[in-house]
Amino acid sequence: MQTEFDFLSIREKIVLLLKYSERPLTAKEIKKNLGIEKEKEVYEHLYHIAKSSKHKDYQLIVYLPYCRDCGYIFNLEIPKKPGKCPRCKSENIEPPKFLIREKK
Repeated sequence: MQTEFDFLSIREKIVLLLKYSERPLTAKEIKKNLGIEKEKEVYEHLYHIAKSSKHKDYQLIVYLPYCRDCGYIFNLEIPKKPGKCPRCKSENIEPPKFLIREKK
């Protein structure tokens, strides 16, 4: 049985998921919720959603990843999960989280 959401593109589904989510979601959570195969694919979609949101009535809010060991905050130009902390070399990284809200 098809639903009205079956006809939406993956990006449209990501936008709806993040728009109505009560809390920020990681790429892994988005992948799991929408049945996307690879986390990398989610990050690629988020990049394009961020670019196109400049011309839309919403904005993609990015909660930056940080090192759980030393607190280093990563500054991302492209949405992705960093592999290693440049300061302490730890791999204990809190991944970036995403949310969509209306522009004010």
